[in-house]
Amino acid sequence: MEKHCIGIDVSMDFLDCCFATSDGFQNHKIGKSKRFGNNREGFKELLKWTNQQKVLAELIFVMEATGVYYEHLAYYLSEHDCNLSVLLPNMVKHYSKSLNVKTKTDQKDSEVLCKLGLERKLTHWNMPSKIMRELKFFSREYRELKYKINQIKNQLHARHHSHGCPSSTEKRMKKQLALLEAQGLEVEAELRMLIMSDSEFYEKIQKICTIPGVSFITVVCIVAETNAFALITNTRQLASYAGLDIQQNQSGNRIGKTRISKKGNSFIRYALYMPALCASRFNPVMKDFYNNLKDRKPAKKIAVTAVARKLLILMYVLWKSDEEFDSSYEQKKEDRIAPAYTG
Repeated sequence: MEKHCIGIDVSMDFLDCCFATSDGFQNHKIGKSKRFGNNREGFKELLKWTNQQKVLAELIFVMEATGVYYEHLAYYLSEHDCNLSVLLPNMVKHYSKSLNVKTKTDQKDSEVLCKLGLERKLTHWNMPSKIMRELKFFSREYRELKYKINQIKNQLHARHHSHGCPSSTEKRMKKQLALLEAQGLEVEAELRMLIMSDSEFYEKIQKICTIPGVSFITVVCIVAETNAFALITNTRQLASYAGLDIQQNQSGNRIGKTRISKKGNSFIRYALYMPALCASRFNPVMKDFYNNLKDRKPAKKIAVTAVARKLLILMYVLWKSDEEFDSSYEQKKEDRIAPAYTG
């Protein structure tokens, strides 16, 4: 089957586009290249240029997630019902190395994106809803405020115990701390108002909050970063997206250390760390899981990471099934299975 692809290398000011086709024998033909402005007028010219190409089969636009500069174009193409795939930069980088590409230019990068789009079956990018976009902004802003608050508190502690620190310095830092704390409360209030505006969405959030050790803010962060698990189809994919998947290191008779990849969303891992510590103490199910791992692993942090992964998967399962947390679920499951073995 024929396939058409437009690779787009996105920068702050320009879009370097390349059109390419592939026939049923996977023979690639790199066609015309053109540069457009990274603005609304450039987007219109891009679609006009696309319509001028001889497109006889499926057409897909392929671009990298380069910071935030790709977002306006991605939303514009989605609004015009175009097939779009947004790729992580490291995926494109490794693919480019496999082609032994030595030249690094914007035009060459667009050609690489074209070839990648023609050779592989890529996942289409889905435009998140308005509430999910705002939720992501608010949750990240809240995290940044909390980080700054802790930073100011540590600095204030150091100044307070330093010799001869001027009182005016402490006074200014206390003002900064009060402002940041007030803004944190303001962002949290906006978060709650936004979620409560959709009653069905709010109910699902509340059901996830029934997990002991998991707070409202944690659930909001996970839901916002995963776009409400819209493109997640299984637990392995979710663990990989969060960078909590297991990375093995083995060759022949040598067996290296096994660790998590950390090649994923760092916001999710950050949001899960403190809930994992809390759940390992106050959640009976997670506490047993943590204690069993802690005795068998060389470091406690390995068990904490495993609890974080289990919490993430639990949130995903509860969200998809639209159920509350049931601490006696495992016991009920054993009771249902037991009669099958007793005859």
